[in-house]
Amino acid sequence: MRTRIAVPDNTLTRLRIVLTVFFALDGFVFAGWVVRIPAIKEQTGASASALGLALLGVSAGAVITMMLTGRLCRRYGTHRVTVVCAVLLSVSVALPPLTHSAPALGAVLLVFGAAYGSINVAFNSAAVDLVGALRRPIMPSFHAAFSLGGMLGAGLGGLVAGALSPTRHLFGLTVIGLLVTAVAGRTLLRIQPPAPVRDTSPVRDTSEQHSAARPPGSRTRGLVITFGLIALCTAYGEGALADWSALHLEHDLDATPGVAAVGYSCFALAMTIGRLTGTRLLERLGQTRTLVGGGTTAALGMLLGALAPSVWAALLGFMITGLGLANLFPVAVERAGRLAGPDGVAIASTLGYGGMLLGPPAIGFMADWFSLPAALTSVAVLAATAAAIAALTRRAAAA
Repeated sequence: MRTRIAVPDNTLTRLRIVLTVFFALDGFVFAGWVVRIPAIKEQTGASASALGLALLGVSAGAVITMMLTGRLCRRYGTHRVTVVCAVLLSVSVALPPLTHSAPALGAVLLVFGAAYGSINVAFNSAAVDLVGALRRPIMPSFHAAFSLGGMLGAGLGGLVAGALSPTRHLFGLTVIGLLVTAVAGRTLLRIQPPAPVRDTSPVRDTSEQHSAARPPGSRTRGLVITFGLIALCTAYGEGALADWSALHLEHDLDATPGVAAVGYSCFALAMTIGRLTGTRLLERLGQTRTLVGGGTTAALGMLLGALAPSVWAALLGFMITGLGLANLFPVAVERAGRLAGPDGVAIASTLGYGGMLLGPPAIGFMADWFSLPAALTSVAVLAATAAAIAALTRRAAAA
């Protein structure tokens, strides 16, 4: 049984700030890579199908290493693993422009994906312990930082795309990432992590429920997997909207390319707003009602976004979907981490990435069989499923 370390409030505040920086850096670096994918495609001469297979390297690398990262966090500590993974992420983002074929691109993206997935497990695990120490549901604020970093990285990438080659741009991201890691990592390594506090009594749904850590039993593992399924349902929707929202607006609703590109921006902005207000929402409603309400809201929003007869109604639907999905993934990962520590975060994150990996191709197959609007309703179905899982989990735990 571990004794909880009393950490001064000002130290916890510093820890919250520095973890927020790492979440934002992760989103910034990843978005910077994403906006240069078209240029990398041209450089490698890859066909659309070959590029698609190469891009799977990111998700594959993340999924392969996440469970290993959970074990590394338990052995070496979440702060050390976060800093090491931040260095690897910053260095590996410069590798894709150095490739000249789709297989080589896929190979380096495995490395990039491994670093990306690992840092997500590490800093989410650190954030879970901080949430327990602060006794406030602040997890959505960290994911809001990731979203804001992504918006900044995408915006900067769009501005420099015409002036800088992918090699110079992504090498610049490496320099920025290493500088930020040097400053923020130094601070992070000096802070003693608060001892993990595990929620082994999931009957109550308040953020104040904590107890001493113990090895997870079969019931706990089942609940961790359940929260992982909620993460999967959420990530499925994020991946589907990232890849298919613009095509739906342009082909099905006759939007101009410029307006069509706004679709995902509306969704991402709504998610950011939802996460910035997530702490207050969780304090007022609790976790279960937040999950159920968010899933239901996302389901209704996606039905509007997929089936609306006009562009503006569809954009409104995308924004409602973003608000609904915003806090599902952070809450699911935080609850899994409280139940089983870094291993719980790794399981939930792995399932979440599985959903993001599954979403785009699943939508494509369903669009061929039926239509794209009908395929997009699957996002609504999974959002409603997440809401149902959250409700049923509470009843099962109480039983």
